[in-house]
Amino acid sequence: MIDVLVVDDDIRIAEINTAYVAKVAGFRVVAQAHSAAEALGRISERSVDLILLDHHLPDENGLAVVRELRRLGHQTDVIMVTAARDVATVQAAMRHGALQYLIKPFTFTGLRAKLEAYATLRRTLDRGGETEQAEVDRMFGALSAGAAAPALPKGHSPTTAELVRQVLMGANGPLSAQEIAERAGMSRQTAQRYLKLLERTGRVELTLRYGETGRPEHRFTWSRG
Repeated sequence: MIDVLVVDDDIRIAEINTAYVAKVAGFRVVAQAHSAAEALGRISERSVDLILLDHHLPDENGLAVVRELRRLGHQTDVIMVTAARDVATVQAAMRHGALQYLIKPFTFTGLRAKLEAYATLRRTLDRGGETEQAEVDRMFGALSAGAAAPALPKGHSPTTAELVRQVLMGANGPLSAQEIAERAGMSRQTAQRYLKLLERTGRVELTLRYGETGRPEHRFTWSRG
């Protein structure tokens, strides 16, 4: 079980995020905090595996919390969950070791994709031992904050493309467009549009699965190449 600390200055939002986490298998929220000081206090009381950390807190910001955690020797993993969307904050979060950055408002499926990708990464790391390049690529890619494509045509959102990438990277196998849409919290038509684009650019691999009807189902995976 992955123990989670939810940190948000808005008690109502903290409760919503806690309820979201509880719906994802393998995760449980063991505490909430509504300020930087309270978050650091919770960590000193008991260790947790993951912090869902808001950036805008009443006493300090989320990045200050991460810096203090590292100074104190805590290696707790952090996913920023915040309305702060300026590039400087995103970049600083990456440099201070946040594994992922989820912009508010978000859906349950958006958070679930992040948590499932994190769980996949933990399972890989827990195995220990040596690894091959493909597995290293998967570990780094599972929670990478990089863009899903170097450039997108007009009318396409980098955020949406990144969400599709995160869903595919966090999956244990090929997914259909419908499955991707459900996990990413978007319509099937939107998922298909981005999948078609990412396939054309070589970022997504398409395979066909034949069923009883004879019509093949399109299945998608993130390219490891």
